[in-house]
Amino acid sequence: MTEALLTAVRRYVAAHADATGLAQTPIPGLTTIRSTEPSGLVYAISQPLVCLVLQGGKQVTLGAQTVSLEPGDSLLITADVPTVSQIVTASQDAPYFSLVMDLDTRLIAELALAMEAGTPAGGPDVRAEPTDAEVAASALRLMQLLDRPGAVPVLHTSLVRELHYWLLAGRHGPAIRRLGWQEGQAQRVARAVAVLRSEFAQSIPVERLAAIADMSPSSFHQHFRAVTSLSPKQFQKQLRLIEARRLMTGEGRSASGAAFAVGYESVSQFTREYSRMFGLPPGRDAERRTAPL
Repeated sequence: MTEALLTAVRRYVAAHADATGLAQTPIPGLTTIRSTEPSGLVYAISQPLVCLVLQGGKQVTLGAQTVSLEPGDSLLITADVPTVSQIVTASQDAPYFSLVMDLDTRLIAELALAMEAGTPAGGPDVRAEPTDAEVAASALRLMQLLDRPGAVPVLHTSLVRELHYWLLAGRHGPAIRRLGWQEGQAQRVARAVAVLRSEFAQSIPVERLAAIADMSPSSFHQHFRAVTSLSPKQFQKQLRLIEARRLMTGEGRSASGAAFAVGYESVSQFTREYSRMFGLPPGRDAERRTAPL
């Protein structure tokens, strides 16, 4: 089943990938990825997702925890957390291929209730397990649906629901159920994270975020760090720096232009914090990442 899924992803990427090897599908939240060489370090604040590695290898680090993925493994991220990832095994002859599905927390809550699932499990927010056969089969049906564009609007919702069901029923189920626990700390923090993501360039009082999460400011700080591993200010800072890096390397913005666009008032402060996070001053980092190979 994994080999058939690899073939389907390889064919779709060949027809639709952009210059970076990314191919967004018309199914919301479903993305295919190809890389013909090992990558540099990729910094991101990842949203909840599952990534099926089909060929090649990848490493993902959260804090002091690093997980390694090989073909046939699934990466699960169950919170908005800062990750550093790197494709470590890829070549022209044997590219890295993966399929990524964003997780729908409302769908998870609905399915968990219908399945009468138990209490969500704790544990790390980033983990890897062998891909369940039923998950791979559901993912294959989603990829095959893309061959029939007229059927996608009609049928994709039921197939995405099926994929979420098998994720809940499989190895990742206890961890995924935490995403659907509406009164859980992770969901309450997620409401504040959504505001930080949409308004990261603005100054947001922590009292407002705490109110959104229905917590006191002190309790909010505690639970926010427990879920994301960062304080709210650190989380917002990383969002700003990651977006600034994208603006410089993807859109050709200057360091000062990117700094002001993401909410910094001081270019020198931006330069210090950027260098601390990415290891190079913004100008040198942008030149290195955009230089021809």
